[in-house]
Amino acid sequence: MADETSATPQPAAQAAPQFPTDYSSLSTVYTNFCRVSVTPEELVLDFGLNTTMTPNPNEAIKLTHRVVMNFYTAKRLMNAMIGVVSQYENTYGALELDFQRRIRNLPRPGGAGGPPPAAPRPTA
Repeated sequence: MADETSATPQPAAQAAPQFPTDYSSLSTVYTNFCRVSVTPEELVLDFGLNTTMTPNPNEAIKLTHRVVMNFYTAKRLMNAMIGVVSQYENTYGALELDFQRRIRNLPRPGGAGGPPPAAPRPTA
């Protein structure tokens, strides 16, 4: 029996389907705090705003939004976030998650760790 080959070319990859979206009820919020909880079937993300610069166990962080999703959706979200954050870091540099290290590495005007002061421009 002779080898059978397909005469029609196969597409290399199928594009992800595009779904129509309705933004009419969309609200936008800012968050700098997220708490993650899980059940055997779902992932729960609670978002809020931490207004203190240093951790203060006596001041509650006000949670304002909760997102509950199944683990399939969570994995799609994870992959999307990894891609976006990787692209950001490739463009602007690594994001330091340790707050204390970020503070230590901030450039100080005219001080150590910052860029050297600009040379004075000659006047004409």
